Amino acid sequence: MPTMADVARTAGVSVATVSHVLNGTRPVLPHTRQAVLDAVDELGYTPNTLARSLVTSRTRSIGLAVSAISNPYFTEILQGVEAGALEHGYSLLIADPHDDPEHERKVVQLLHERRVDGMIVAPSADPRELVAYLTRHEVPTVFLDRVVEGAGGVDGPRDADAGSEGRETPSGSPRRFDQVCAESTRPMAELVTHLAGLGHRRIGLVAGLPGLSTTAERIAGYRQGLTASGLPYDPHLIVHGDSESAGAEVATAALLALPTPPTALVTANNTMTIGTLRTLRERGLSVPDDLALCCFDDFAWADLFAPRLTAIAQPSREIGTEAVRLLLDRLAAPDRPTRTLRLPCAFVHRTSCGCPETGEYGRPAPRSQSSQSKGTVS
Repeated sequence: MPTMADVARTAGVSVATVSHVLNGTRPVLPHTRQAVLDAVDELGYTPNTLARSLVTSRTRSIGLAVSAISNPYFTEILQGVEAGALEHGYSLLIADPHDDPEHERKVVQLLHERRVDGMIVAPSADPRELVAYLTRHEVPTVFLDRVVEGAGGVDGPRDADAGSEGRETPSGSPRRFDQVCAESTRPMAELVTHLAGLGHRRIGLVAGLPGLSTTAERIAGYRQGLTASGLPYDPHLIVHGDSESAGAEVATAALLALPTPPTALVTANNTMTIGTLRTLRERGLSVPDDLALCCFDDFAWADLFAPRLTAIAQPSREIGTEAVRLLLDRLAAPDRPTRTLRLPCAFVHRTSCGCPETGEYGRPAPRSQSSQSKGTVS
């Protein structure tokens, strides 16, 4: 197996120069750098990652803690994270916190003990121990999908070319974290106004796990949609499926048992959509003839159902790649202002809402005036 000394001999440089080229520890003249890289290719040299980490204090690895990796939405996020990491020469260590705060803190500690350079985490509904650990150990971290109140950057410049960064965290305040997620409130409101526009006056919501930012934002969007449509808010029409299929089955049954049940439903994530459809089938109810249905989260087989599911599609893969970008920016400049990046969703118009086939299968959801092409920053 060729060594670094062999590379140095072939390139006609010192071993120290080869080290600087491979580890990026000091600028090297372009022609010298190219000679080293040519020698690496010629000899088939493979750098010793462990030895490099001892020199640079970096392992070129990222810890990813995401619950429900089997969920197609999070699988696509994982693909985005992996693609972004590999593009920049980083490997991934993956753990599933199971949306349990105590287990979440444990798996993050295990990842930290593996000396990852930074972490990407989808926080649980109660991330206090998580935030405390990451703050105490000053671990560079990006939160994705779910934002943590008070953990991200505050409002700042909205110039997309300038990177849409928030202002610096005031001195002495708790550690803040970069965050990236999809817009939730406005797209959910659009689903509700769409159903209201079709004549529905009692629209039920199968909401997610209480405590998650996505749950709170989608409930807020549901209420905004009712207000925009001139419909009254009825708290009995909101039930929690706890972001799981089984929970959605129970929640949907509760809505159907109301004295005046809804004529349309909105489900707040893809796994709950499956649970809702299962309950409707067991009750012998047809979509959209007996009950209209719209869902938050599009997925690969949503257009294979009969009827085809009208949905909000999140930019899941892009969320993953943006999380890597934010983390690498943080590693390169630890003191830079924190950022919370929100990416736009798309309204995917099919037929489960009761509309006929139109061919209009994907159009952007309406966005606020302050939104940018790369997403909004808050």
